[in-house]
Amino acid sequence: MAAGVSYDEASTPHGLRLYAVGDIHGRHDLLAAMHARLMEEILHDRPADWRIVYLGDYVDRGANSRGVIEYLANLRERDPRVITLAGNHDLGFLDFLSNPDPFGLFACNGGFETALSYGVEIDLTSHERMMPGHTALVRAVPRRHRAFLATLPYSVSFGDFFFCHAGIRPGVALDAQSADDLIWIRREFHAFEGLHPKLIVHGHTPVRAAELCKNRINLDTGAWHSGRLTALRMEGREKTLIEAAC
Repeated sequence: MAAGVSYDEASTPHGLRLYAVGDIHGRHDLLAAMHARLMEEILHDRPADWRIVYLGDYVDRGANSRGVIEYLANLRERDPRVITLAGNHDLGFLDFLSNPDPFGLFACNGGFETALSYGVEIDLTSHERMMPGHTALVRAVPRRHRAFLATLPYSVSFGDFFFCHAGIRPGVALDAQSADDLIWIRREFHAFEGLHPKLIVHGHTPVRAAELCKNRINLDTGAWHSGRLTALRMEGREKTLIEAAC
């Protein structure tokens, strides 16, 4: 692979401030606190231009997935500078609505709490027991929430930064990455020690504290159970971690 971009070298385009926010997983309280803080900074500092990139996994496990989707959908509608990427849990929720499976991602990884946030208690112990709750959940999820989930992009890039939910497959061009890798990859991506064409900013794999590696940055600090939602501010070559905690 040709020489890539390191953490220290990675820079935003001139005049553009970037923020990236890690996995939310139903923590509407932390999301609202974080977004308020970021907008306060933006209004105070008045950068020439800005983007806030949410890295996916808005649903499951935490208590208010419905509130998170509603909040982000409203933000995206009001201002295209707020970018919401797809996470595997977000697409798993959408898939469950169309193809109910009591042993799939949604059912086995926090989907019960997501359904509960829509006022539906669903029995996921068997297909037969699940179906009444599934029917109720399909009715309870607003059409605009499904449209929001169905239109989430898999990646976005600005300057020397490439943003996605999980990571990339090393050696594959950024514009040729598969959707599956962008929302699911772990082992091959984490183990790779060389530089990528751009610095990869991602979440997906929970860590105690944000990982600042020479070729990637992991912002998933397990907000749903740790009570800490982590973001990164990027401006020029300067990079600063920000935390909303409860």
